[in-house]
Amino acid sequence: MTPLYKSIIRDGLWKNNPALVQLLGLCPLLAVSNTVINGLGLGLATILTLVASNGIISLCRHHIPDEARLPVFVLIIASIVTAIELSMSAWFHELYLILGIFIPLIVTNCAITGRAEAFAARNPVGPAIVDGFMMGIGFTAVLVLLGAMREILGQGTLFSEAHLMFGEIARHFTIIVIDDYRGFLIALLPPGAFIGLGLIVALKNVLDARQVTHNVSATTTLAEKHSPQVPN
Repeated sequence: MTPLYKSIIRDGLWKNNPALVQLLGLCPLLAVSNTVINGLGLGLATILTLVASNGIISLCRHHIPDEARLPVFVLIIASIVTAIELSMSAWFHELYLILGIFIPLIVTNCAITGRAEAFAARNPVGPAIVDGFMMGIGFTAVLVLLGAMREILGQGTLFSEAHLMFGEIARHFTIIVIDDYRGFLIALLPPGAFIGLGLIVALKNVLDARQVTHNVSATTTLAEKHSPQVPN
């Protein structure tokens, strides 16, 4: 794997995660992440949009004038989101109704427009598609993690209503984490989403700080080993 692709993967999943570092697309992230399935549904739609839009914009990048690039980017993204919205309405109608307005609002997600402007319009198709996929995976991972936290605290379950995405066979996928749980309402409301996301961001910052400290310590130790010894 080339250094470019390694950098793209690292940025999308951790170093430049759109939800944890760039803090983009927070409106849908906070609104629909009350269960794992809702978060996964919106996350997959976002991945498809990022991959398709990055690929198309990269292919057309030499034919889009600088003066019109943003309107063209938005038009491409809106066309892709419309196709995804119609497909979800046809095949996952109940999930589509739950996600509601937040599917078409993917068009206004700054993370998608930002990747189109910052990466897809400046790089070949291959890296652009991988960048869209990894950024989408990073965003979806946060959606699912936040959805799991809120679902467990809010109703004591995991994967409730999985049949909305995986069909009737998934009606038994629900995991009862806490028996006879009365629920913690704030976890399912917007304040719970803000608190949960804040905790995840704080955890990432702590892990990054520990990694920096570890790297500095390792570098110092290595330098001391290779430094010349002064005789007494």
